[in-house]
Amino acid sequence: MKVTAILPDDLIAEVQKYSGGKNITDSLQRALSEWLKQAKIRKLNTKLHKSPLVFQDGFSAENIRNLNRNR
Repeated sequence: MKVTAILPDDLIAEVQKYSGGKNITDSLQRALSEWLKQAKIRKLNTKLHKSPLVFQDGFSAENIRNLNRNR
């Protein structure tokens, strides 16, 4: 998608510096992709904080290892 955006030169320069992109487009793609990954992780962390994972009674890592080894 082609987009026209007015962004400060110093912001673009800093994004290019830290992203290691070949050009402005590549730098912005890298920065936005990384931001999106982090946003998804934050959302998942919030969800897990509200509703933590609960293991079944009697669950142990040792039992699972034994099951996997015996297959």
